[in-house]
Amino acid sequence: MEPLTIFLILLSLCFSILYYFHQTLNVFKRAGIVHVKPAPIFGNMAPIIFRQKSMVEMVQSVYNLCPESKYAGFYDFANPVILVRDPELITLIAVRNFDSFCDHRGFIDEVTDPLIGKNLFALRGQAWRQMRRLLSPAFSSAKMKTMYELVYRCAENFVDYLADEAEAEEATNMKDAFARYANDVIASCAFGLTVDSMRYPNNEFFVLGGEATNLDGILSTKFFLGKNFPWLTKLLGLRMVSKRAADFFQDAIDTAIKTREEKGITRPDMIQLMMESRDKNDLSKYLSIEDMTSQAFVFFFAGFDTSSTFLSFAVHELAVNPDIQEKLRAEITMVAKDHDGKPSYEALKKMEYMEAVVNETLRLYPQAPFLDRVCVKKFQLPPALPGGKPFTITPGMTVWFSSFSLHRDPKYFPEPTKFRPSRFLEGAVNSSVYMPFGVGPRMCIGNRFALMEVKVVLFNLIRCCVLEPCSRTEIPLKFNKKSFAMMAHGGFWIKLRKIQQPSENSSCNSPI
Repeated sequence: MEPLTIFLILLSLCFSILYYFHQTLNVFKRAGIVHVKPAPIFGNMAPIIFRQKSMVEMVQSVYNLCPESKYAGFYDFANPVILVRDPELITLIAVRNFDSFCDHRGFIDEVTDPLIGKNLFALRGQAWRQMRRLLSPAFSSAKMKTMYELVYRCAENFVDYLADEAEAEEATNMKDAFARYANDVIASCAFGLTVDSMRYPNNEFFVLGGEATNLDGILSTKFFLGKNFPWLTKLLGLRMVSKRAADFFQDAIDTAIKTREEKGITRPDMIQLMMESRDKNDLSKYLSIEDMTSQAFVFFFAGFDTSSTFLSFAVHELAVNPDIQEKLRAEITMVAKDHDGKPSYEALKKMEYMEAVVNETLRLYPQAPFLDRVCVKKFQLPPALPGGKPFTITPGMTVWFSSFSLHRDPKYFPEPTKFRPSRFLEGAVNSSVYMPFGVGPRMCIGNRFALMEVKVVLFNLIRCCVLEPCSRTEIPLKFNKKSFAMMAHGGFWIKLRKIQQPSENSSCNSPI
């Protein structure tokens, strides 16, 4: 090929790329929508990529662009995103017109990485509907009650060890500790394995689970690539989860199922519930080993880091607000006394102040700080501002709802940055803007399980230990710019002081 021909081809390619970005990155300008001015290629994501801003800070800046506007725009690389800030419009999109916005943005190819690509969060359209119908009975309140004993056993074991070990320390890394608790709960309830990650910190289940869910390093880069350049991740064969980890978890499920079928063993966990829900004679209700592994693994991907991070935020707030901690401890002491040291599932659910503390933590620190929906059918948004023009969202475009921003908007929550659980006891919370587990039909299916998991361990921990700030406790808390997930800048460090228990029925092994 002649040099001139090669030059013309490259020049045409460059002009095509420039034209594409020019057209794409001018969508909001042409429509007259308030938006953040984008940069070529990166759009508005450069501060995130280069660790200059945390994700929640970036989304908050878009939310604050124009308080009078129903929505604003920004660019996730070359993808235009509508950030909806009006509660009524969020309900219109996510609930009333769910069929037009039924999917999440894809970030992994299910053929390349089935462990992630086939789980409920990643599935789309009819495949999602079918899996949701199949799994929903496994997450009912009645089924959670059957798993309560497994979770409580993990919490008791965790607190007994932590209370003894941490008292001699000046500071305890609560994120690391709670990650080990979450790991043991997931191992027990989702994979049917008994693991003690406090006493055996290098067990394979914990190590591989941590590798597969850590969004601080290379995994966050893969996530961004998969979300914005799926063709590239498919071309390169990039996997979110290593083959070693995928094989380990699939073997664990396969072995558990074969053992139970051969020996007639039943256990109140997710594997058993999925085994009971599948029907080999009905393909629409049949779950393969790969399917079951993927759904079990969503516990890791959606619950391992989020549960441990949520608990870390909760104990931080309790440590720096001793009056709230003491009020919670008083309720715990009363319930423990009424139930011989161990509350039932129903008793835990009825603890009003515990519920308020958990809800207030979720308000301040929602573990899904923003929610996304992808348009699958053309939809017309009302004008963003009075006198403006409607905006038509076309299939493939994305809308976001910032739960973090709504939860901290003084319009809906007075003194929004103050940790005040009592607001949930006063009936003053607007449910249309409180969405810690999502909104609409794609709300988190595991919310009951998550609440049970965190309440059980808080019950045992606050009963056994006083939480106090230490020299490494960051006050006020700042978000880590280097983490894709919402994390504290300096980590979560507090001092634990063991309480001498008056009864041998306590989960703590303290003398009187």
